[in-house]
Order: sequence, then structure tokens, then C-alpha cells
Amino acid sequence: MEKNQSVSVDGGEAGSKPAWLKVKLPSERNFFQVAEILKANRLHTICQSARCPNISECWSARTATFLILGDVCTRDCSFCAVRKGGPKPSSAEEPGSVAKAVAAMGLDYAVITSVTRDDLADGGAGHIAATIRAIKTASPQIKVEVLVPDFKGNERALAAVVEAGPDVLNHNLETTESCYPLINRPPENYQRSLGVLKRARQMGALTKSGLMIGLGEDETEIVETLFDLRTAGCDLLTIGQYLRPSPSHAPVRKYYAPADFEEFRKKAKKLGFKGVEAGPLVRSSYQAHRMFNSLGKGANESRCVT
Repeated sequence: MEKNQSVSVDGGEAGSKPAWLKVKLPSERNFFQVAEILKANRLHTICQSARCPNISECWSARTATFLILGDVCTRDCSFCAVRKGGPKPSSAEEPGSVAKAVAAMGLDYAVITSVTRDDLADGGAGHIAATIRAIKTASPQIKVEVLVPDFKGNERALAAVVEAGPDVLNHNLETTESCYPLINRPPENYQRSLGVLKRARQMGALTKSGLMIGLGEDETEIVETLFDLRTAGCDLLTIGQYLRPSPSHAPVRKYYAPADFEEFRKKAKKLGFKGVEAGPLVRSSYQAHRMFNSLGKGANESRCVT
């Protein structure tokens, strides 16, 4: 197999992953310091819960993506390793604990995400907003990116998060419309997610989304999805390879080569995305600070408020 040759998978998961998907085990001192800070503050991370392949790289660089509102999701998406079921009540102390951990880690850019909480009237929006405010109050200089669920399309919930002043509002479209049934999502949720991004942009947020590829889509569908995101006003984008967390999750149908991701990055930039990270191991918050900083003073130029 050539270094930059994509690998199609017939009938299910490949027996072995391409060489470009191999990652190093943690050995840096910073990795273990981050682990201790998180443990001391009783915090979860999506790095652990979603089995992110970049955990060693990111924690060694003293960055992590905080997972709030517990570590149990109320939805049963078939691509995600996060635990599913009935979550426990959220902790009122959690926003302050996150702010404390952010300061202890010396972050200048914090990324916060949450499990989906359909059991809560506002989908957890108030708790997410409280976490943003806690970080900004404790450390006003820190930039905050939040990766939010769709809140079932509840605009008041979305507005509560935007009003808290995140520097970036991220909501993942995840995959092409045709693949939604493959990840156990109703097809209509595709348009709902585009609506979340469009409305957040109209409210004044700098918006971001992410795609994982390799679930069975074709390249034409990927480009169509990029167009849908830009039409919704999405500013920033990540594209990564879908990796199957376990045999019970949706199978990988294709491993795209690094050269393929570079082509998708170029296509996305040509469509007008202001920042794009694309690569086999890229995830929603991968190099999030670098993407934001690359915008410079232009970070606020595309915003509009209604």
C-alpha cells in the first residue's frame, strides 16, 4: 500500500489501520500533571470519554477538552464512545471547578463540550453558559470555545449560550446527510444542526463545525456537505477520519489518506471557510487555539447580530 493511498473496506472494519493512524503512548511529564489536575477537580474530558487518539499529544502540551454535565449521554449515536443512558443531576460546583482547572493548567484557550442532555428542559444550556462565565470571570484573558449539542432546536437555549460570550461556538454536523441513519440519527437532524449553526451565526457567534469521514459517504457528498455548512454561515471547520471505538459501533468503510484530507482542506478554503484543520487524526478541538489565533484581528469581521 502506498503511503498516500486511501483504503476502502468491504463488509466491515479493516483488519489493521494504515500507518498514518498510529499514535505514541504518553510519556511526557505534562501528560501526568494534567491527569492529576483533572482528578483533583473531579472533572471529565471528552479526550477520555470519546477515546480520542490525540490524548497523548494534547495532554502533553497541557491542553484538554473538558466534558461537562456528566459523562453519560441521553442519545445513542452509534459512532461515539461516550457512555449512554440516564445521567446523574448536574453539579452546581462544576463551572467553578472547570475555571479552577483551566487556571491551574495555564491555558490561554479553553475548550468545553458537554454530553447531550435531553432530560433537561434547556438541554443544559444554562450550565454551559455558567461555565463560560466562570472561566471569563476568573481569567478574563482566556478565550473560550464551546462545542454544544443541538438543544433539540431550542433557540432560547442556544441564545443563552451565545449571550454568555464564547469566543467560538462549535456544533458538529458529524457526517453527510446520507450517513445519518448509519450513526443512529434521524435524517431530519441534519437540517436541525445546520439550523443551529445558522442561527448562532445570526446571533453574533463565530461558528465552527466538524465532520468525520469514512462511514460510507462518497467524495461528492463530502463536498456537498461543505457547501451546506458554508451556506449556513459556518466559519471554521475540522475534518477527520472516523475510527470505530468498538465492534458494537458503526464500521469504518474507508480510510482516507493524508493527501485526500489536504484536497478536502483546499476545497473548504475555496468555499470560504476562514479556518480549516483536516487530517486523519483531526478532531473537533484539535489545535483549536491555533485555528482561532490564525484568524488574527479578522476573528470578528464576519459576525452579524440580529
